[in-house]
Amino acid sequence: MSITTAKVAEVLALPEEDRAFLARELIASLDRHRDPDAETQWNEVIDRRSREIEQGQVSCQPVEETLSEIRAKLNARRQPS
Repeated sequence: MSITTAKVAEVLALPEEDRAFLARELIASLDRHRDPDAETQWNEVIDRRSREIEQGQVSCQPVEETLSEIRAKLNARRQPS
């Protein structure tokens, strides 16, 4: 690897917004099979779900509650049978 510790330190010293941009770019560079239509498709899903919430077709719960349920399910899977 040709990156130096000093260069990593320099990047880590960047403002948060710049580090976030860089992280997104690095991750995107690893995705060689990028679907050019994926963003459009995700926006359609977001719009549909937003309408469902606004129209009362689905119910929502706080993110903390959802994460707690997911963690409980994961912990249950890790328990020996």
